[in-house]
Amino acid sequence: MTVDLNKDTLLCMSLSGRPSNIGTRFHNYLYEELGLNFVYKAFTTDDIPAAIAGIRALGIRGCGVSMPFKEQVIAHVDVMHDSASAIDSVNTIVNEAGVLHAYNTDYQAVANLLRENNVDTSLSVAVAGSGGMAKAVVAAVRDTGFTDVTVVARNKAAGSTLADQYGFTWKSDLGEMSPGGASGATRDFRVLINATPIGMAGGAESDSLSFPDVAVRSAEVVFDVVAMPVNTPLVALATELGKTVITGGSVIALQAAEQFVLYTGVRPTADQIQRASEYSRA
Repeated sequence: MTVDLNKDTLLCMSLSGRPSNIGTRFHNYLYEELGLNFVYKAFTTDDIPAAIAGIRALGIRGCGVSMPFKEQVIAHVDVMHDSASAIDSVNTIVNEAGVLHAYNTDYQAVANLLRENNVDTSLSVAVAGSGGMAKAVVAAVRDTGFTDVTVVARNKAAGSTLADQYGFTWKSDLGEMSPGGASGATRDFRVLINATPIGMAGGAESDSLSFPDVAVRSAEVVFDVVAMPVNTPLVALATELGKTVITGGSVIALQAAEQFVLYTGVRPTADQIQRASEYSRA
């Protein structure tokens, strides 16, 4: 069923430093599938205050928030729900009659994927990043039951603060690691999670690995939250090496499904979500 745009059509949108078609295709697929009078459009901006004011003023129903805006939007919303306030990071805004409610569905997506892939919580974990997405990842890792966790971040202030908040450790980088923990080498980590834009299409580091090659070889599980492309340099190497791999495509599908519910009040079936996810990446 195709929905014709009209004066009553509700607009949902996204704000990202590097917009893609993934969310747009995912949401619009489900709007059409379910016959909902909604439309979804991706945007970028260099003026967050004005962009958020526009959501309020124009009655835009919802907004997905991606890197690097997950923390910048906080000052401009009205209600921070627990999923966002607990980690000071927003990935979803819902406009309720001019009152802007903020949520974070990234957190639940990451936690669900760690559980679904049966990642052993006794394994050592390195999380790369200290921004809004990293906050969601570190919180999800902690709440899933992992205790041996290191935040790897170039920004000492942000990285150490994030690590301290959850009782973890911080490192500026993994340095020159050697398999097996050779004398003088940095320790191995069994789970690597990239929560930085490294490897993202269109960026200066799109062709770079977010972890050293030798770290990937030493790991058992590699998780990259970057969704564009799904097959990042990190994912490609980990797949080649036969590691357990979790991709950003899985993250974006799960978090987008929760956003969809918040925007529309309708929960798609698991089959509909799967088909929308496949369509979004086709």
